[in-house]
Amino acid sequence: MRITGIEIEKFSVPTKEPFRVAFGLITESDSWIVKVHTDEGITGIGSASPLGFVTGETIDTCRIVMQLFADAVIGADPTDIQGIHKIMDGIIYGNGSAKCAFDVACYDILGKTKGLPVYKLLGGTDPVVHNDITIGIDEPVKMQAKADEYVHRKGFDILKVKTGISLEDDIDALTRIRETAGDKVRIRIDANQGYNVATALEALKEFEQLGVDAAEQCLPWWDLEGAAELMEKNTTSVKLMLDESIHTPYDAMRAAKMHCADYFNIKLMKCGGLYAGAQIADIAGEYGIGCMVGCMEENKISLTAGISLVAAKPAIVEADCDSFMFFKNDDDGISGGFTRNGGYFTLLEKPGLGIDL
Repeated sequence: MRITGIEIEKFSVPTKEPFRVAFGLITESDSWIVKVHTDEGITGIGSASPLGFVTGETIDTCRIVMQLFADAVIGADPTDIQGIHKIMDGIIYGNGSAKCAFDVACYDILGKTKGLPVYKLLGGTDPVVHNDITIGIDEPVKMQAKADEYVHRKGFDILKVKTGISLEDDIDALTRIRETAGDKVRIRIDANQGYNVATALEALKEFEQLGVDAAEQCLPWWDLEGAAELMEKNTTSVKLMLDESIHTPYDAMRAAKMHCADYFNIKLMKCGGLYAGAQIADIAGEYGIGCMVGCMEENKISLTAGISLVAAKPAIVEADCDSFMFFKNDDDGISGGFTRNGGYFTLLEKPGLGIDL
């Protein structure tokens, strides 16, 4: 099988409202969809959702790099996914979301060729994934209202709460959210690099009192030494997770050896797709570290790929693939991939990603 043509199209869906995290405000949801055509009539689809302050890509630079890849992979075998990555890595370093688009499209082709959904292609057997939903930083009373909506109207029982700008506001919001959600709802927080070691240790004690399960990326992405110190000094039951610190399997190996976290957050847009995401999960498993698959402002194409990875890898025990819920009408308009019942997402038993464009 050989690649005969590439189409790259912009995909834009209006969001309900701006989404604030500790290091920035997300106001746009533009992404790129790539269609990879083959000489056997099978087409694979993938998507790229760059975010400048995480992946180092803008929507415009991502398009330029994707065109470089499109020109380079003509004639290549799309089922040789390692070979596709070798081509892309030989062109440019990083640029994870651009690489993710081609990676996911190739897995879609491979699944269609073998007649298997991607999650089974990766070794999974259970298509059901238990997912959280995220509450962005806002006035504490508004964050409380979001919790009420997500738990009591939309049926989620795991909440991920963004923190990291003001510890006082963080505690106020989490107290309100816990009162509204009740004791049975799991809560984890994501500081998005907003704390230092001292403030994180103070925060963790408060979080423990509020029944918070885990705290994600408390420190700046580059501070693995600080993350190791925080792990050593954390005496609470709150588990520690790294996100922005973990882009590549090499990052995962270094963080694992330094004992920097209880969990890694794998994002396909950071690591370049399923190929490297699976490697990070395997590294984590070897060191007894759990994983979560998270997302950017992504559409259902890459979200389906991410959920498939959760379903396939034993080390991945959490899922944060909820970005389609932040578009107007709680959806991005793309059919297929998975269905949702509350916080439970069920992958379709269709070859490849099962996406209908």
